Amino acid sequence: MNSINRRTVLAGLGAAGTAGLLAACGKDTPTPPALLSPNGSQVNRVERKRSSTGRVRSLNVTAAPATLDLGGGVRAKSWAFNGQIPGKEVRISAGDTLAAELSNQLPGSTTTSIHWHGISLRSDMDGVPPVTQSPVRAGSQFTYRFVADKPGTYFFHPHVGIQVDRGMYTPLIIEDPTEPLSYDDEWVVVLDDWLDGVTGTPDDVLAELTHHMSSMDMKSTGPASSRRALAPASPSASSGDRASSRFRLSGAASPLLGREAGDVNYPYHLVNGRVATDPDVYSGKPGKRVRLRIINAGADTAYRVVLGGHKLTITHTDGFPVEHEEVDAVLVAMGERYDVLVTLDDGVFPLVALAEGKDVSGMALVRTGSGALPDPAVRPGELDGRTVSADQLRASDAVRLEAKDPDQVVRVKLTGSMGQYDWAINGRRFDMADPTSNPLLVQEGQRVQFDFLNATNMWHPMHLHGHTYQLGDSGPRKDTTIVLPRSKVSVVFDADNPGQWMLHCHNAYHSEAGMMALVAYGA
Repeated sequence: MNSINRRTVLAGLGAAGTAGLLAACGKDTPTPPALLSPNGSQVNRVERKRSSTGRVRSLNVTAAPATLDLGGGVRAKSWAFNGQIPGKEVRISAGDTLAAELSNQLPGSTTTSIHWHGISLRSDMDGVPPVTQSPVRAGSQFTYRFVADKPGTYFFHPHVGIQVDRGMYTPLIIEDPTEPLSYDDEWVVVLDDWLDGVTGTPDDVLAELTHHMSSMDMKSTGPASSRRALAPASPSASSGDRASSRFRLSGAASPLLGREAGDVNYPYHLVNGRVATDPDVYSGKPGKRVRLRIINAGADTAYRVVLGGHKLTITHTDGFPVEHEEVDAVLVAMGERYDVLVTLDDGVFPLVALAEGKDVSGMALVRTGSGALPDPAVRPGELDGRTVSADQLRASDAVRLEAKDPDQVVRVKLTGSMGQYDWAINGRRFDMADPTSNPLLVQEGQRVQFDFLNATNMWHPMHLHGHTYQLGDSGPRKDTTIVLPRSKVSVVFDADNPGQWMLHCHNAYHSEAGMMALVAYGA
């Protein structure tokens, strides 16, 4: 157990838990709080209570280098699951046990893992080294085994370094055996921002973001003791600065997300692994009702998604049903998923994913009849129509949490700046070498409220592992939600899945730089 001082405990706890813990710790010799293990008896107890079909679905996942065909003559050397991007869609039924063997065939001594994004599962299967498991070493295997009891649209990806910005991600659809929706077909739509093997690697990007800013600081202001954050390089910067800023994106302003919608300049935005000049095509029939399961697997880009010539009816977000809402466009942050229904017209229509604030887009096609192919840079009028994000939705009655006062309120202040690239939670950058220090403590059986307070000038999609929270009193059930710059978002959840869990920004570069915290159940 790592030591946790009295000040840290106060920072991690809400008002409801503070007084009792201080009394227990004593005034001068604080005792570190005991944390539940990710594989303890409480975890096993909850796992046994999950509704199970008794069926076991086996899956083999190999993480290995791959040369990926992105279409249009673009080939990228990257890493992928089972050699393709996205990985081959996995479908199981709610209550099935998933037994997935990960084989790590990545180069050198590269370790990896699988995180089952959005799924409420047992803590020791969550795939977060070093918190819930040891990293899977190169040349070795690890088997994940858990009951997947909540239907919905999910995906899985690594939780090691910046691997999420390579090609290792796969849709995971957990079907509802009592599905209430009526529709004729489904189409899984996976969005991604792409540069690996084209203009550099994710590690190159992270190095520039975290180190280049510091070197600019040093050259401009002298010794470290006198450094201050600087504004990002402008387009009129010297050629040397431009050369060393080949990944950094400046001025990505969005009316929906603020002045800085993203950090990274991506050459391509993919829909189902294809570039806009050689798109993925869904073929259907006019009049058919199709369920689109939209997944944003990107690392740094939110997408405004439309289907030209059509209205979309939102039915679910992050796997949970909402009161149906007809819209022109839906805003999908990194890590978010939306299910929408659409009745297809006759012709050829672009499904466009506009990279918010970046003035570029990805595209796929829906073909139900004859018609000319749209230009890859097409901008359907729906992009200027009614665009909805999760804060404008309501949870359906079946999944809305019972109204009650929280037992604990936890302040989650999002801190940092682009100049220093010092992203953190409550002013503390997460330390992988000491992961159980400074936890946000919760107790099993309590209603917990997280108050996200964004003290930065950038937006952050905040993702909680192992749970779904509710936005406010009646908003949708989510595991990932947008927190706008200089704003506050309150979410509530029931602490019903004991163990140790990560809370982090799903901008991969913010997370890796330190905007992560451990949410731990007290023993």
